[in-house]
Amino acid sequence: MPVDMDNLLSLDGALARRLQGFESRPQQTTMSRAVEETFARHGRLLVEAGTGVGKSFAYLLPAIKRVVEHQERVVIATNTITLQEQLIEHDVPVLNAVIPEEFTAVLVKGRGNYLSLRRLKLASERQDRLCSDEPARHSLHLIEDWAYRTTDGTLTTLPQLPRPSVWDLAQSDSHNCMGKKCPTYQTCFFQAARRRMEHGDLLVCNHALFFADLALRSRGVGFLPPYDHVILDEAHGIEDVASEHFGLRLSEGRINHLLNMLYSGRSGKGFLAALVLEDGSTETVDRTIEQSLTARRAADAFFGDLVRWQTAHGPANGRIDVAGIVPNDLTPAMNGLADQLKFLRDRVKRDADEFELNSYLQRARDIANEAQLLVDLAIDGCVYWIESESTGRRTRRAALACQPVDVGPILREQLFARDVSVVLTSATLATGPGDFAHIASRLGCEEATTLQLGSPFDHGAQMRVLVDRSMPGPERSEYVDALVPRIIRQIRDTDGGAFVLFTSFAMLDRVEAKLRPALVAAGYPLLVHGRDGARGLLLKRFKEDERSVLLGTSSFWQGVDVRGRALRNVIITRLPFDVPDRPLVQARLDRIREQGGNPFVDDQLPRAVIRFRQGVGRLIRSTADTGRVVVLDPRIVTKPYGRRFLASLPEGVEVEWIEPEIDEALDPPAPDEWF
Repeated sequence: MPVDMDNLLSLDGALARRLQGFESRPQQTTMSRAVEETFARHGRLLVEAGTGVGKSFAYLLPAIKRVVEHQERVVIATNTITLQEQLIEHDVPVLNAVIPEEFTAVLVKGRGNYLSLRRLKLASERQDRLCSDEPARHSLHLIEDWAYRTTDGTLTTLPQLPRPSVWDLAQSDSHNCMGKKCPTYQTCFFQAARRRMEHGDLLVCNHALFFADLALRSRGVGFLPPYDHVILDEAHGIEDVASEHFGLRLSEGRINHLLNMLYSGRSGKGFLAALVLEDGSTETVDRTIEQSLTARRAADAFFGDLVRWQTAHGPANGRIDVAGIVPNDLTPAMNGLADQLKFLRDRVKRDADEFELNSYLQRARDIANEAQLLVDLAIDGCVYWIESESTGRRTRRAALACQPVDVGPILREQLFARDVSVVLTSATLATGPGDFAHIASRLGCEEATTLQLGSPFDHGAQMRVLVDRSMPGPERSEYVDALVPRIIRQIRDTDGGAFVLFTSFAMLDRVEAKLRPALVAAGYPLLVHGRDGARGLLLKRFKEDERSVLLGTSSFWQGVDVRGRALRNVIITRLPFDVPDRPLVQARLDRIREQGGNPFVDDQLPRAVIRFRQGVGRLIRSTADTGRVVVLDPRIVTKPYGRRFLASLPEGVEVEWIEPEIDEALDPPAPDEWF
């Protein structure tokens, strides 16, 4: 029986009968038809669907229609786990109940999320020689206890470990997988998930997994099974995710972790210390241990040289423009370690050890290759940089990285040139009415059909937008001192329930230090991004107390859904322009300038407008929501480009001007007088 989408989405259709409060929305029907047509012609579609359109049903219905009527497979990739869980646990089951034809939906996770029962048993047997201290052993015991309870064997339900790195001893790994030779093959969590994936009709995954698979496919391999259609939800962020997965990042921590897993010179423990050869000899193992120590010295020297070069010669942002800035003894040392591990692999007594060694040698070989590519600046079209962070008196974290300056040509070749439909959707894709030019260019899909659908919410009645024209500009020295009392005033006016959005942790920290005493004294629960827990925990605590105030940076501008009275005030402290000296941002701007364009107009402004729209979009998430958005950056009215931000506000919203209170204008109150 054909899937009648119009009937299902109608006011008297099956969904309306099943879902209490279901509303028939013309925007939802329009979007579903556009997605259906795109699938039929294997086309490309950019569709902006405002908050409340119900875009998940709008793309799920045509996806299911292709599955049941044409036996095709659809991949749906989202940025947040929240949306993935909503699709799998709510939306798909609802549609499964009203569509009589059978289809399957599978949540796909990366292999490293799964427990290997065989590897866990091996680690347990050797824990005295593998675990360097009591916290590591306790972590292994927590994994063992959890292994008896878990039903899916994924990290989702694993308790927090005192030593998270111990998970490496028990996780599933393609390089040491024994396949059908594995004694736990029939009960393997990953193999069961893989079988479900290979037989699934709708595959739901995150952006990182999708673009990791796409990068692998460019090298002739892949993880996902063949598919006919792709839906990329929350698509406003895929440029950054794609760029990351088509680049490289070699960190000091990653190398140290591998070497510590093999052998810790401090504790004398690790995989090599637990290894027994077939002939009982120790000479080959000892040589491998010595080579691992040589590799550690080479890694220390390599990253030390990078940091010293950066301090003496490099620009402040760490960008590298010339090859061979430091000697590369790391590549031969890691290749030597890989060779020695390969020699060992052929002499071990147990098959399990052979597969473990295979994994370690492949990781060593990857590090060697990546170090050479990065030092030589060997990947065309990329920007290269050094990251360095001091975490204590004697602790340093450094990394060498590169990413494509323009990921559009890569996606044009690796994704849009393939014979699959591609639908990209989000609540914020355009920079103005019908203007998708920026994102289409950045993603390499200039020929895509575009569709812009407004929100069904009455923003004019539900939302106030307040702009403070009296603020000094962010470049002024008195900016923070002027900002703090104005934030206080807005929090006071709504009695909390506020997100205060920043564009950097540095500014957040400066403001938080001045805000905290007054907020705490007045009894407002204060939650600080990056300090008071993971994002999910912060949101949970925010919703539990209606007077909460949350200070957040980039990730709180998007993908956050707080409905009802809990969030009634979104305070935007600064227009969200990218930091221009970040190596990737700087390289993009240089490229535009070299091509005769205007970096600010062509790139910085469109990105900031989209991010601004995302921040504004945090406020109204349902027909019952009301509240205010407060903009404390005067550039929105004092600079010509401010009109672009004002024009991006939801239809029907009138801007109101905040006039300074007399005491604020003449003599700002002391902190203890703010309340």
